Amino acid sequence: MRPIFKLPGRSSIDCVASWLGDGTIGVLLSSKQFEQGFYTEKEAAIIGTTFSAVSITFSLVVIETVGLGHMFIPFYLTVSVAGLVAAIITPRIPPLSRKKDSYYRGLEGRDVKIIPPGYTIFSWGVNQALNRAKQNTSVTTFLKEGIQNVIDMWLGVVPVVLAIGTLALMLAEYTPIFQWLGMPFIPLLELLQLPEAKAASQTILVGFSDMFIPSIIASATITAPITKFTIAALSVTQLIYMAEVGGLLLGSKIPVSIGDLVIIFLERTLITLPIIALIAHLLF
Repeated sequence: MRPIFKLPGRSSIDCVASWLGDGTIGVLLSSKQFEQGFYTEKEAAIIGTTFSAVSITFSLVVIETVGLGHMFIPFYLTVSVAGLVAAIITPRIPPLSRKKDSYYRGLEGRDVKIIPPGYTIFSWGVNQALNRAKQNTSVTTFLKEGIQNVIDMWLGVVPVVLAIGTLALMLAEYTPIFQWLGMPFIPLLELLQLPEAKAASQTILVGFSDMFIPSIIASATITAPITKFTIAALSVTQLIYMAEVGGLLLGSKIPVSIGDLVIIFLERTLITLPIIALIAHLLF
């Protein structure tokens, strides 16, 4: 994690939690770690905007929605490759590269980067895991804290998802606003030789409001399988959705603004779209 993504090794746990659970879980976990002094402002911002990925299970729902469920494995491999490239590039360019390397409210950093003498990476990891496990001595307390976290997340996420998702779908269905916003992407889509570029362009920016809406629109307005595949994969790799991850990030202590999220969303779109289109041409 450190040499490739400029992050502490413990951030791999946040990444796995997002992939196997959900991006909202990753944001919640990262925010708590940041408040406890394990991440700097820059590290927390990178983790929250780069590794709060869509879960594997919901990725299956996305590709099923566009009618290409039989291609789930190449689809998810494509998402993984494009996401990996974006994760390498975005921390090295603004706005993430300009975040401060300071800890929350002046806390002293608690991340242990040095392996003590007599330990290997693996044995030290096992030692840390066992020490952490010893802190949980009560099953009742563990379940109580877990339920509280889940309720907090539900109360914080579900209303935002319903409100922003419904509003975005209404704007996409009954107004031409996303058609106008997507027009600058038509030349890029045509350059990438994707069929139905005009119809595809209106799905690109709507993903900023909600991750699922581009696939819904694509399933109804696009017939070319290669374009459906590209839009579905792009919607997953864009990652910054105001109805979910974006809303949670703004409500957390992680130092990102709405302007940061807009820029990162566009950066991820421009980085991952050519990669996804190239792989799509190899598959179709």
